[in-house]
Amino acid sequence: MNINVYYFNKQKLDEKINFFEKNRQLIKEKHNLGLVFAHLDKAKHNLEFFNKNKDDEKFNDWLIVILYYALYHSALALVVNRNYTSKNHTATLLFLIKFYSIKKEDAELIEELSINRNDAEFYTHLKIERHTASYATSLSFTQNQITEYKERVIEFIQKVEDIVKNEQ
Repeated sequence: MNINVYYFNKQKLDEKINFFEKNRQLIKEKHNLGLVFAHLDKAKHNLEFFNKNKDDEKFNDWLIVILYYALYHSALALVVNRNYTSKNHTATLLFLIKFYSIKKEDAELIEELSINRNDAEFYTHLKIERHTASYATSLSFTQNQITEYKERVIEFIQKVEDIVKNEQ
């Protein structure tokens, strides 16, 4: 998926968000702070699993998968924080672009903490890597890649926690 299309074309972004809403993959819900924190807890739980297994290079492919799901649960926390649930990975990403990157007042309010284009690109990249790690037969991830992804996922989770804290 080329996220630039959605970043620079609000109409296409809105059309795709509407598509996911119509197909009940993005669903408007009542605010559920408990679920926000449950997703953050799941993200941290996934990181704990990662940390227990990070030194065994034999399983770098699965380390990518677990990092992706740590990132994804953090993203779901943001979706729930805006009174929605998501049942689709692409819908989640587009929701983040629409509700955490584009709205001027959000950017001003949480400036440095906002989910920016680089975060969205990383999300997309790690999603692709997760797919490769899950389904490819090669084991091609290096320790350097794993370490870089881990640091970026931790940074993303911290941003999400700060956003949730600032919006309460």
